[in-house]
Amino acid sequence: MVRITFLLTTLLLVGACTNARRSAADRLRPCSSAEGPTDAFCGSLPVWEDRAAARGRRINLRIVLLPALRRDPKPDPLFVFAGGPGQGAAKLSSTIGTLFHRFQKDRDIVLVDQRGTGGSNPLNCRAPERDADDLSKLGDDPTPLFRDCLTRYDADPKLYTTSIAMDDIDEVRRHLGYGPINLWGASYGTRAALVYLRQYPAAVRSAVLDGVAPPGMALPLYFPRDGQRALDLTFAACAREAACQAAFPDLRAKTEALLERLAANPKLRVTHPRTGLRSEVALSRATAAGILLGALYSPVTAALLPRVIADAADGRYEGLLGLAAANESMGDSISEGMHLSVVCAEDFPRIPPAEIARAAANTFLGEELIRNRTKACAFWPATRPGEEFYRTVVSDKPVLLLSGELDPVTPPGWAAEVGGGLRNSRQITVPGAGHGVTALGCVSKLMGQFLDEGSAANLNPECVKTQHRPPFFVTYSGPGQAGGAGGVPGGVPGGLQ
Repeated sequence: MVRITFLLTTLLLVGACTNARRSAADRLRPCSSAEGPTDAFCGSLPVWEDRAAARGRRINLRIVLLPALRRDPKPDPLFVFAGGPGQGAAKLSSTIGTLFHRFQKDRDIVLVDQRGTGGSNPLNCRAPERDADDLSKLGDDPTPLFRDCLTRYDADPKLYTTSIAMDDIDEVRRHLGYGPINLWGASYGTRAALVYLRQYPAAVRSAVLDGVAPPGMALPLYFPRDGQRALDLTFAACAREAACQAAFPDLRAKTEALLERLAANPKLRVTHPRTGLRSEVALSRATAAGILLGALYSPVTAALLPRVIADAADGRYEGLLGLAAANESMGDSISEGMHLSVVCAEDFPRIPPAEIARAAANTFLGEELIRNRTKACAFWPATRPGEEFYRTVVSDKPVLLLSGELDPVTPPGWAAEVGGGLRNSRQITVPGAGHGVTALGCVSKLMGQFLDEGSAANLNPECVKTQHRPPFFVTYSGPGQAGGAGGVPGGVPGGLQ
């Protein structure tokens, strides 16, 4: 009788654990190959677009759940916040699944397309499909396109801001039956995670923030300053590398001459980098500067910059246009309307017009990136959040802050600033790394230890010192023989625009 009672008790406990594990998946269904990884679970949750009024239009939030692989997983899942703003985490489920596979062994990974992105009533705004070989519209002013998109949305763009979206995320958490969760955010996703931490502190066990972009950052006001810092570090690294210095001794002067020439005359006759055909293109100074900024996101593409800049300065633009194509493919993952709904409400009201010139002075990026977004925000519907939104987030929750030494948009100083309010945080800066470091070297191992222990106290970050900037390409076939140690590309989704 005792043995039977023990057996029944054991079965009940096993059943309770299994039910707890399956409760989230039970609210979803197996994904089709078109929706996400076929070993994941997919679904949606309808929420009020106007959460405060709780009436009117409902929108469906797309959810992808990558279930834990162990039979007895940990109860606290990892919720992923993508970047942009404008990227959807669920839309990136295949990429994120590969990146986070080691963490899936012990806990569920939950991906939600933030409202306005991916499959959650996306506020997409893409130009009509054009021939990929047509370079004539490179760098066109997007403002007319934004006006047109605004007339076609079945949405109120004022309601697609970070704070409202984080209320959505907590509704998803409760819908799936989870208690406290772990957060991982990249780039703008770190802002989202910080806002969630402030709004729902009891629902957070820990957070990992990769490339910190806090609510008070005023996107993209500091891009010229931070981008110039990254370009200066690139110039300095080239000067230290014998092969690069020998091939490109006057790199800074060539960069300045290139941008000045394009400012005076943007019309060029170029050989298309793929087809080999001659064509005409208008390459403005601002567009060229944006291409350089995009290349700085990853040290791998930054390793091409000395060669590309030197060629363009001598009138050979094919390498620069090749980098432009890479930047354009990254932009395809962004829902531009959601991006504007966020920055026009949360950032641009805090950018005085006179501040733009000061912030952009003596930088290669200049003012045009900020002023183009200013033109769009002049007509984009937006409601500014209260001052509380911009205050430093204060919390005792364990937070791991990750930074790339060479990051051109969220350099380590932003993480240090945020860390002042996160009393149980620790910052790790990865040398030679750009925007997004989770995939680099031992960083994922450190993150795994942090998640297991719920603390950064015992982490030993010495292992990240093995990371180095890759050697520069002296020719397009590869780096010079005098190059430094090799590096690893980032691959973390979520670059700030």
